[in-house]
Amino acid sequence: VELVESGGGSVQAGGSLRLSCAYSGFSAGAFGVKAFGIGWFRQAPGKEREGVSCVRGSDGVPHYGESVKGRFTISRDIAAGMVYLQMNNLKPEDTGVYYCAAEALACTYGGSGFIWPASGSWGRGTQVTVSS
Repeated sequence: VELVESGGGSVQAGGSLRLSCAYSGFSAGAFGVKAFGIGWFRQAPGKEREGVSCVRGSDGVPHYGESVKGRFTISRDIAAGMVYLQMNNLKPEDTGVYYCAAEALACTYGGSGFIWPASGSWGRGTQVTVSS
């Protein structure tokens, strides 16, 4: 599985960005892309990686981290092999490297966010910088 992120950049607080994750390499059939959750994570300098959002493979149900609920929207286009993250009303604390990840059966509800296993495939990330 290969994941390639794009769409990062620098914006002022209150602005918007849309990140894209192009995925490939999933097998056809019952254990193809619909068996995988695809998620977005971010990591700011000196901080731990944080789960931002994910979309469940089987039915497309999204989950969000508490800090982005109401501002970010995840979507997918299976035919195009893409997952998007629309980020609105960006804040300086949204700054970080954003990574796309995929793992089988991942993306389940986890109370204040979502549950994601430690394993999986990861992209190289795209930088998002929000200035105040």
